[in-house]
Amino acid sequence: MELVNGFKLMEYGKAKGIVLPAFNTTNLELTSGIIRGYQNMNLGGYIAISSNNLKLSTPQMIADLVKAEMTTASTPVALHLDHGKSFEDVKACIAAGFTSIMIDASHLPFEENIKEVQRTVDYCHFFGIPVEAELGAIQGKEDDHVLATDAKTKVADVAEFVEKTGCDLLAVSIGNVHGMDLTPNLDFPLLAEIAQESTVPLVLHGGSGIPFDQVRRAKGHNVIKVNYGSDLRQAFISTFGQAYEKNHKTFDLMALSGDAIANVTARVKTIINEVNMS
Repeated sequence: MELVNGFKLMEYGKAKGIVLPAFNTTNLELTSGIIRGYQNMNLGGYIAISSNNLKLSTPQMIADLVKAEMTTASTPVALHLDHGKSFEDVKACIAAGFTSIMIDASHLPFEENIKEVQRTVDYCHFFGIPVEAELGAIQGKEDDHVLATDAKTKVADVAEFVEKTGCDLLAVSIGNVHGMDLTPNLDFPLLAEIAQESTVPLVLHGGSGIPFDQVRRAKGHNVIKVNYGSDLRQAFISTFGQAYEKNHKTFDLMALSGDAIANVTARVKTIINEVNMS
């Protein structure tokens, strides 16, 4: 199946009444495990890669890899740039065939964040591609960037930000965290207020640490997308770590890679089932 446009994927998610997971990839094994998980569960979502992780490859390499893995799949999947750090990355990803874009200018002052998102929206909408933006800052470690303190999304800024930027999805900070070292503490009253102000669907980053019942609860506040990365990487890395601890002379990369794909697939299936169970 060909990659689907991000707008179409959002329509799909709304029609099914589901939270769309966004699983972060870096390499072949993660990509294969994610797509197999979607296929096994017969449910669609995002496969994503951040600007920082693109340092190990290129947008074109990742797009080609995902497209190759999708040839035997029949569930809708969009290829998403996660935490896009520059306009150049955005352009390169669209040129490579990405079908959804996030520009993360949340580290900038409010007005500068708006301007950077506006520029990205103008460009991406020309190609019919949706844009996710972030308002507020999320504590924790995202790839090689560490934020020591969080800055929750301000309700008073939401309507103005969405209207002026024209963004299609809004990532919010409500006590969610990046990575597995911190414990999230979701502020549901804040989320409810943000949902009232936002005219676009909301996104939660840091899904790996959020209890599944809280993700299901968030769905009732216009959350359509939840990002997962750390726990898939743990499933991948631990496969090799456990094999090495068992036998320091192990070298069967093919077998271990197959095991890693199976472990990532299993984790993807668990997440999909849990976040969308009744």
